[in-house]
Amino acid sequence: MTSMIASRQQSQRSCPICATPYYNKILDSSTISSSSVPSSSSSHKWTHQVFPSFRGEDVRRGFLSHIHKEFQRKGITPFIDNEIKRGESIGLEIIHAIRESKIAIVLLSRNYASSSWCLDELVEIMKCKEEFSQIVIPIFYRVDPSDVKKLTGNFGNVFKNNCVGKTNEVIRKWRQALAKMGTTTGYDSRNWDNEATMIENIATDISNMLNYSTPSRDFDGLIGMRAHMKVMEPMLCLHSDEVRMIGIWGPSGIGKTTIARILFSQFSDSFELSVFMENVKELMYTRPVCSDEYSAKLHLQKQFMSQIINHKDIEIPHLGVVEDRLKDKKVFIVLDNIDQSIQLDAIAKESRWFGHGSRIIITTQDRKLLKAHDGINHIYNVNFPSAYEACQIFCMYAFGQKFPKDGFEELAWEVAKLLGGLPLGLRVMGSHFRGMSKHEWINALPRLRTRLDANIQSILKFSYNALCEEDKDLFLYIACLFNNKRIEKVEEHLAEKSLNVKQGLHVLTEKSLISIEGGRIKMHNLLEQLGKEIVRHGLGHQPIREPGKRQFLVDTRDICELLTNDTGSKSVIGIHFYSSELSSELNISERAFEGMPNLKFLRFYYRYGDESDKLYLPQGLNYLSQKLKILEWDHFPLTCMPSNFCTEYLVELNMRFSKLHKLWEGNRPLANLNWMYLNHSKILKELPDLSTATNLQELFLVKCSSLVELPSSIGKATNLQKLYLNMCTSLVELPSSIGNLHKLQKLTLNGCSKLEVLPANINLESLDELDLTDCLVLKRFPEISTNIKVLKLLRTTIKEVPSSIKSWPRLRDLELSYNQNLKGFMHALDIITTMYFNDIEMQEIPLWVKKISRLQTLILNGCKKLVSLPQLPDSLSYLKVVNCESLERLDCSFHNPKMSLGFINCLKLNKEAKELIIQITTKCTVLPGREVPVYFTHRTKNGSSLRVNLNRRPLSTASRFKACILLVNKYCKENEVKEVFGRKMMKASYCIIDLGLDVQCRPTHHFLPPSLTEHLYIFDFEADVTSNELFCDFQVDSNEMVIKECGIIQL
Repeated sequence: MTSMIASRQQSQRSCPICATPYYNKILDSSTISSSSVPSSSSSHKWTHQVFPSFRGEDVRRGFLSHIHKEFQRKGITPFIDNEIKRGESIGLEIIHAIRESKIAIVLLSRNYASSSWCLDELVEIMKCKEEFSQIVIPIFYRVDPSDVKKLTGNFGNVFKNNCVGKTNEVIRKWRQALAKMGTTTGYDSRNWDNEATMIENIATDISNMLNYSTPSRDFDGLIGMRAHMKVMEPMLCLHSDEVRMIGIWGPSGIGKTTIARILFSQFSDSFELSVFMENVKELMYTRPVCSDEYSAKLHLQKQFMSQIINHKDIEIPHLGVVEDRLKDKKVFIVLDNIDQSIQLDAIAKESRWFGHGSRIIITTQDRKLLKAHDGINHIYNVNFPSAYEACQIFCMYAFGQKFPKDGFEELAWEVAKLLGGLPLGLRVMGSHFRGMSKHEWINALPRLRTRLDANIQSILKFSYNALCEEDKDLFLYIACLFNNKRIEKVEEHLAEKSLNVKQGLHVLTEKSLISIEGGRIKMHNLLEQLGKEIVRHGLGHQPIREPGKRQFLVDTRDICELLTNDTGSKSVIGIHFYSSELSSELNISERAFEGMPNLKFLRFYYRYGDESDKLYLPQGLNYLSQKLKILEWDHFPLTCMPSNFCTEYLVELNMRFSKLHKLWEGNRPLANLNWMYLNHSKILKELPDLSTATNLQELFLVKCSSLVELPSSIGKATNLQKLYLNMCTSLVELPSSIGNLHKLQKLTLNGCSKLEVLPANINLESLDELDLTDCLVLKRFPEISTNIKVLKLLRTTIKEVPSSIKSWPRLRDLELSYNQNLKGFMHALDIITTMYFNDIEMQEIPLWVKKISRLQTLILNGCKKLVSLPQLPDSLSYLKVVNCESLERLDCSFHNPKMSLGFINCLKLNKEAKELIIQITTKCTVLPGREVPVYFTHRTKNGSSLRVNLNRRPLSTASRFKACILLVNKYCKENEVKEVFGRKMMKASYCIIDLGLDVQCRPTHHFLPPSLTEHLYIFDFEADVTSNELFCDFQVDSNEMVIKECGIIQL
């Protein structure tokens, strides 16, 4: 029963017996609230709406025929027993009819008790009331309810006569049923002057009861709601007698209102009063113009009280009315879409305003409002659905089912991804695409990538409009330039703006317009599109037709026009150009930037992995704004920056994959430069003078393979924290001046194959990590800091470990390559955490390896004569064995359930070894194989999904599974497994569907070694399942590989 019953008490008819509001009496006595119904009730099958029990000779021709006629008029279908032959006792057909009727009405007339048939019906009805929560309504037709209860008067005499010759057990059951009926709320015909009116009221009440006793199906099939309910129900803690206020917080369109509606529908009927106040912030706009705060609160309180007690024209003389009227009432209240503290103060300022056991739910985008309220101690942050759930939500609206139609799979996934998982967007755009042909979908996608649907925009813009002007500016900066950027960078780039960036970011976070994840600012795709749409229109409602007159430029077509036709203006302060969207080469005019003197932020970037050159400057470049703070230009086509390039205000320089030989001539002012990235500039031969770069924090020179040396002036960059020189294969040495970099935290020289030596007699006191992996000719142990935490020396020629290393207080990770000399440095065995073997002659692992007490990672690569593995240290958490082609046996066991195992191209592993590897509990495992083993009880040889029928029903919601996938190259190529180091890890994700809904899995995904054919990938996970039948789907993020087979077993 929904809360509308409880909130309409003022207009309900009173019970003719006790003057109590009739619906409440009937429903309380019938115990049909969702929180108290026995489990048998929720699954009980109701075939009939109403079962009437009556004595035919008393009522059939008169009262009963009239009430049947009124039932017919109101669409109520009662059970009719005209065809049933009556005898001494009721038959199975009547018993089934009673049990399958939602409501039973008992017409207690003068001679009712003279019929054994009627009394047996009554016994069965009262039994169904107890067992199935059947609603029972007595109608005392010209009899006194007390005579029925006490079996006195004429009714009692009739009953006594009928008892003659009956067993004591039968008489006891009849008496018990009549006694209960005499105290059950119902209708007494003696209290009605007009029988026709009474009949009409009875029919009306029964009609309403049928409506309210019907379980709501409004929210059936809503994707992801089960997980929300699982979190919310403990927060509600309905068994507690305390007053609880719970906040539901998240961005527009995330589903806050839907969650609150489901909670209201599910629980509100067990409260005395309840109300769902929809979109409270809109009520503020209906108050009188120019009203003060006190008047606004009175207005809100009037709206609230009129709804919760169903008193339309209620008068609210002061703000104490809510507390006075509700302090002794158990209420369930939802205040939806609160956006000002005044709204909470007016309606639910304090917990003591409401009776014991009350629950108040507040939905809002502004977390600050919830945190500022003393009574709100529980806040639920609504997260975005998973990618699978998002696609299911979209498909429900686009196709009317939870999965795409044939041929629409990739299109559906792309649209769901573009919408970023926002349920509002998925619903709106799903409805938009419904019924469209595949060709129409393809034609609609380009616009969806760059434009926001008007319906979605109108809802999301409410949040933007509520911001102050300063925060609106910050919102647009993030949407157009700084989404997914690090917080400290945004604060630095906007430092000179009239913006309190730190406070502004806090405001945007509290209002759910951004989130901070891993130190980066995250803005949802649709909010980003909203910001770009606002920029296109400027301050007015009409779009700014000339792109060159906008503040920010973000559209590929507009930017191309500006760069080729020189149409920029002083209005432009930022350009964000995704060059990978270009379908062909673009020749930029040498004067393209001359008309943009206020340009501060210039970003030309490519998709990761896109190494194509698409932007050209055939005539060179005459001018760049002197106010530039960010210059990011991937694949910059010139060998040197323009001679008039101004670096005075430059904060970030990012020139990945450039054609630069050098940056500029001479010494330039670099006092504001914080970040310099020149990765993959393969023909860069020299760096500029860095004497003035005193604020430089990060210098990345990865794969600058022509760079021979660093300038000695780098020692003046005394704020440098990170120096990345990976794969600088021409670099021979570092200048001794790096000894001045006392704030340097990370120095990576991985793959500097010609590096022979590091500076001596220096101590970089802040250095946390030094990576010298694959510095193939480095022979001397580096002693440039005694404060290092992580030291990586894999695949170097270092053969000695100085004893002084034992006194390095912070060293926690030491990675070394195996050599025979190591066994002589016993002091190192207590420190080594990673050991690398690459010995083609080694036939067994040295015994002293087991003595390495802190060994976490062991890598065996190309040990071609190695036949078996002995017992290894218990501390081991990662074992990687590659190209050990003679390895057959595993004379060891593994006890760490979080361990990762990889046996890559170890094709001679015997049956016992493979069975051990497959069956032990690990985080993830890779081993050779051409088919999913029979160990996995549920398997498919065709694709990435399968249905699972569990042999045993889960005893708890958390069940453990082990899964196995076999990959195949979609282009029918063989994988090269000889070199797997340094390659990108592969992400494997999975989805479990239980009773049509996604279930939560832990972990949500695994990162596995690089994708290989003829190898099995095995991993464990937990899933919250409740049924025996599941649907499992697996995915890998590989451009080349697809899943050929998969399998799963319940552990």
